Amino acid sequence: MTSQMISGIAADRLSNDELAQNFADLHSPLQPHEVKVAADRCYFCHDAPCITACPTDIDIPLFIRQISTGTPEAAAKTIFDMNILGGMCARVCPTEELCEQACVRELAEGKPVEIGRLQRHATDTLMAQHIHPYSGLPQLVKWLLLLVEGLLGCLVLTVWQCLGLMSQSTMRDQKLVV
Repeated sequence: MTSQMISGIAADRLSNDELAQNFADLHSPLQPHEVKVAADRCYFCHDAPCITACPTDIDIPLFIRQISTGTPEAAAKTIFDMNILGGMCARVCPTEELCEQACVRELAEGKPVEIGRLQRHATDTLMAQHIHPYSGLPQLVKWLLLLVEGLLGCLVLTVWQCLGLMSQSTMRDQKLVV
């Protein structure tokens, strides 16, 4: 089979510097002082329009309050509860067109709370600790494996019975039937 080459598409056509520049962060992470200033700008609106504008319905005032009280790990958990890809979305979501555009501060002052960068701060803080916020997940996986194992065991016994390799009485004698 012959492959058709497309003109201009080839491996290693960009240098490492060009690749680094092309894939650099659009917005740099906030410095510790900037985090405090950005979080303190939030009004923690009761009927927050930023939540309505967020496609994943993250409780934005709650996670910003958690950041402002010095618990970015809790803020990350709040984010991940609604969006398991919250760390990636903090980098690629067009927050300036969604939640930040709906921010009350944007309407009043023309400068919204930096929600995307605060989200990135929270998720990066948790991920830098190399912990996962959902410790119950391995237990769920074990339970699912046991369930599948049980179902496969029942299937094997049924096939054996259909093939005549094991009779109903043998299954009862071996206490294989519940």
